[in-house]
Amino acid sequence: MDLEKFSTNLIPISQQNWQGRPEWFFNREHTDTYEQWYEGPYKRAEIWQKKVMEQLVGNDQRVKTLLEFGCGTARFTRWWKEIGIEATGGDISPLMLSQAKHLFEGDLVMADSHHMPFKDHTFDALAFITTFEYYKDPVKVIREAARVAKYGVAMGMMNRYSTKVVRRRVQQIFGKNPFYITATFYSPQMLTKIIHKALEGREYTIHWNCTGLPKWFPVQQWGLPFGDFFGLYIQLKDVK
Repeated sequence: MDLEKFSTNLIPISQQNWQGRPEWFFNREHTDTYEQWYEGPYKRAEIWQKKVMEQLVGNDQRVKTLLEFGCGTARFTRWWKEIGIEATGGDISPLMLSQAKHLFEGDLVMADSHHMPFKDHTFDALAFITTFEYYKDPVKVIREAARVAKYGVAMGMMNRYSTKVVRRRVQQIFGKNPFYITATFYSPQMLTKIIHKALEGREYTIHWNCTGLPKWFPVQQWGLPFGDFFGLYIQLKDVK
């Protein structure tokens, strides 16, 4: 499908930065090829990421509606319906959303994840898929997510304990691979500590699983904190 594109002049220079720093998702050079990346070298990784997220979120039978923030081109947002969940997408980047509106039949909103324009418990769950790494104030974002979502918060993350992290940082030294310059790579343990701080006083459980292991490895997902990607689900227990 040929996507309708618009001039980057529609985005003022002052708005090409977010959180006081330049981000790749405000750059047409990168956003226009986002879907191609998933259809090419990232395809196998996407399959296993979806399996992990389906298992984690699917175990909470209360979840029927979901808001995915940082939805980008709605790559994952349009997938949730395949596992019986009605999804809505949100993103800060008009460049990403300009493509998402052609690919996704559901509702989309342009907003900052630190200030979600929704009432308390608007959705059953909220999801961040490879976007939480870019937030300067992760505690605030988690609190917002737990306010808007009634039953749970799902996170799909690029794992700190991965050989690819080293490769990405080396590439950046030589001026390549700009996608992760502002990213913070978490491990399940690091993220859990932040969650405990953000949700102090709340009742919840945390479940996680890792994938992104080499093809030759005997398993493709496991409960050890090693692999290119991990999925984590916060199941909120203090709601009816």
